[in-house]
Amino acid sequence: MTKLLGISGSLRHGSYNSALLRAAVAMTPQGVELHPASIRGIPLYDADVEATDGIPDTVAQLKELVAGADGLVLFTPEYNNSIPGVFKNAVDWMSRPASDIKRVFGGKPVAVLGASAGGFGTVLSQNAWLPVLRTLGTEPWFGGRMLVARAHSVFDQAGAIVDDGVRQQLRDFVHGFAEFAKRTKT
Repeated sequence: MTKLLGISGSLRHGSYNSALLRAAVAMTPQGVELHPASIRGIPLYDADVEATDGIPDTVAQLKELVAGADGLVLFTPEYNNSIPGVFKNAVDWMSRPASDIKRVFGGKPVAVLGASAGGFGTVLSQNAWLPVLRTLGTEPWFGGRMLVARAHSVFDQAGAIVDDGVRQQLRDFVHGFAEFAKRTKT
């Protein structure tokens, strides 16, 4: 069984990226599990808190999910043409202590996709993740690209995909990344 972990980088209840993650979970091929995770409850990174209290439980739990996965899928919104602060903050916490980066992220296959209400579908946010993923020593997957633009027309009120083209593109993306993660198992 190939175990993938998907993390939505949004805290918004009606998040298009969380809806995209839920749809992706339902599209995994046989022999692959995509577990959905959230960044909800992760506090702002504070080195003083880390020094006095250690790693918060919410961070430690998410960090262990990442470490135990065969691959990581980041469902990223785009804020001000870049990575959402809350999402980057979660990854920053998970990179602490620095001596743990290799265990958690080293060689980990990672895919990035996203949905936005705008016309560019998170292209700049996805690009902004690349130096972060390189620094963490991950193995980014470049075999597919998923940019869901004008997401308000792609999802219904319940968060289900109503666009057949996007649904097929997501299925192809999930299957392609699952194959990559199987071949790249760390």
